[in-house]
Amino acid sequence: MFTHRTRLLLIGAVLTIALASTLLLEAPEATRSVDDVMDSPESLEGREIAIRGEVRDGTIDNTALTFILHGESEELLVDFSNAQTTGGLEDNRTIYAEGTLVLDGELWVFKADVIKTSCPSKYEDAAEE
Repeated sequence: MFTHRTRLLLIGAVLTIALASTLLLEAPEATRSVDDVMDSPESLEGREIAIRGEVRDGTIDNTALTFILHGESEELLVDFSNAQTTGGLEDNRTIYAEGTLVLDGELWVFKADVIKTSCPSKYEDAAEE
């Protein structure tokens, strides 16, 4: 039906369109630290953002499904009641979370949709070498 050359041109056109569409889509925002977010939380209120930080020791509340995430100088309450987690949520663990920043009264709360934890075993092996 189509010649070999026509089929190659069609495949090339489809691949070119696919590549162009991925370039035109909005690039995801960079992951922010807790300190970056808390510098001006008003500018991020209600937006979907990605954040990273460390779980403050002793703050995981499995009843309320919250914990405190901290950076160098700031901290933020994280509500993970609706979050998909990769497991391994523990004190002093560095995590990556995606969700929405909201103001609850006078307290900023990060409503997480996704929580990913780092794998400590990959660091333990490197430390033993």
